[in-house]
Amino acid sequence: MFAINGIHDWGSPPPGELVTWNPSPVTLAKVREAPESAVPISYQQAQHLRGYSEYAARGSEMARLFILSWDIPGRCDIRAMTHVINTYLRRHNTFHSWFDFNETGRIVRRTISDPKDIKLVPTKHGEITPEDWRKHVLATPDPFRWDCFHFGAIQREDHFTFYASVDHVHTDAVLVGQVLVEVHMMYDALAKGAAPIQLPETGSYDDYCIWQQEYLSALTMESPGVRAWVEFAQNNGGTLPHFPLPLGAPSVPATGDLLTVRLLDGAQTERFEIACVEAGVRFSGGVFACAAIAEHELTGADTYYVVTPITTRRNAAEFGTTGWFTGLVPITVPIPAAFPDIARAAQASFDSGADLANVPFDHVLDMAPASLGLKRPKLGVPMISYIDTGVPPLSPEIIAQWDALNGKLHMDARAANQIGMWVNRSENETAVTVMFPDNVVARESIVRYMDAMKSAYVRVAEGREALVPFADVAQFDLKLA
Repeated sequence: MFAINGIHDWGSPPPGELVTWNPSPVTLAKVREAPESAVPISYQQAQHLRGYSEYAARGSEMARLFILSWDIPGRCDIRAMTHVINTYLRRHNTFHSWFDFNETGRIVRRTISDPKDIKLVPTKHGEITPEDWRKHVLATPDPFRWDCFHFGAIQREDHFTFYASVDHVHTDAVLVGQVLVEVHMMYDALAKGAAPIQLPETGSYDDYCIWQQEYLSALTMESPGVRAWVEFAQNNGGTLPHFPLPLGAPSVPATGDLLTVRLLDGAQTERFEIACVEAGVRFSGGVFACAAIAEHELTGADTYYVVTPITTRRNAAEFGTTGWFTGLVPITVPIPAAFPDIARAAQASFDSGADLANVPFDHVLDMAPASLGLKRPKLGVPMISYIDTGVPPLSPEIIAQWDALNGKLHMDARAANQIGMWVNRSENETAVTVMFPDNVVARESIVRYMDAMKSAYVRVAEGREALVPFADVAQFDLKLA
């Protein structure tokens, strides 16, 4: 199962000897001298950097890291791993840049001219405990630093744990499949004395940023994508939707916490998919429908609003490229109806709005006249993502290999402006992981919401009426995965 874990839930593996790969002094000097680039910063990156700055100004830390770890038998061949890491960083041009404020206060990109100047070198730190490791990973430099990524290996008696911690400014979830091939499989080949793996040509994140700027500069307030976002925001008080249950006082700084709930077992998952097919929708339509049903049962809402992330990659080369290619799609679902009707409405909203992933809501805010009353979202925007581990870029084979390596995706569990929900489907189950503010009020609300969501999934799988009237909502036992 492709699980998402909080970094503090990594367990208690035995201590080991830590080796990290860090930029050489010469590399850092070259980076500091890097000139301002004509390549624009992507909207995803700009939003992330603004968010980081806003959190820092409030004295809080923003959740921002993708952290992967997996086990490799034997002793780490440090020379081979050094080559693999440097090859990976030189290959993907998002890592050739860093960000700074110019004299006007605008965020700009600075890019080194020669990728061969990137050189990470190994440093031995001696024995560390799991707590030491967590502190070390969370100390990954901030996104305004070029080296906002960490690579390391914890050597134990018969194996070592390799990890990569990369700030979101440089990547999205596709990182998992990329490092499995470009780091793990490449290292495995070299460590065994085999020839390097021949990788396909990678795309260019710089080219994507240039394309995005050209695409967005051609938009007007009359463009269909812009009008769609404006309508969605106006239906939500001029901004993005807010999670419908209490989350505690927003003025009180809080870290994040994770909760994982098994929604369906393997047999129920198959029956749920049959119900979706019979309704004329894909599994994803059922996912949005069940969230809508849960919200109606908890609040009485007659329309469900949420955003969902999808990739904006346009071709095979970009699917092999590290970078932040993800955009958001607004979903609007009328609720008071039977499950098939709700699911069809949800699927239609997603399908018709998929192109809106290329139109960042931040850009609409920048364009919109004040008379429209649009405003930036506050903390608590609900985001729901659906991942099927049986389809590309993942697959049962990749997941099986990931599980065999004790592979884990860790969340850094710091503060976030979204209520992130990741629904993961595998051969054996469907589960949801939700990230939320770590306080008593928010936890109680999330448990209630997950309880209602699980109930909706089970009722659909069992062929019962999925929508329970708001006044008749019963409480169901919550079983954690």
